[in-house]
Amino acid sequence: MTERSDETMRVLVYSDDASTRAKVRMAIGRRPAADVPLVEVVECATEPAVFKHLESGSIDVAVLDGEAVPAGGMGVCRQAKDEIYRCPPVCLLIARRDDRWLANWSRADAVVAQPLDPIVLAENVAELLRRRAALPAG
Repeated sequence: MTERSDETMRVLVYSDDASTRAKVRMAIGRRPAADVPLVEVVECATEPAVFKHLESGSIDVAVLDGEAVPAGGMGVCRQAKDEIYRCPPVCLLIARRDDRWLANWSRADAVVAQPLDPIVLAENVAELLRRRAALPAG
């Protein structure tokens, strides 16, 4: 497991689109809410990189782009929930509000529709960070 400060949590952001990753990073900022620790954003543009980080156990929350190609965030989320022990909570970005049923299939813990509302995204990520922080270690 990667060592990190107890005062920092790691958020993985997955999208093949650099502008989407930048929007997510800007919305989350260094601290998405006053009552959560500082965050370190880890950006990934490929599915293998996502699984490498998730399997390391060093990620606290993942934000996955449902429209990423060739591996969409919904399929990545479902696979991660099936295969990663203690998979971190996942916030899924969807292109259409009607895609919520697919997000439910993927077992995402939170869903945010695009175009991204920075406040809504930050609130969802903060809630997932709170949930992760409340889990017992180990």
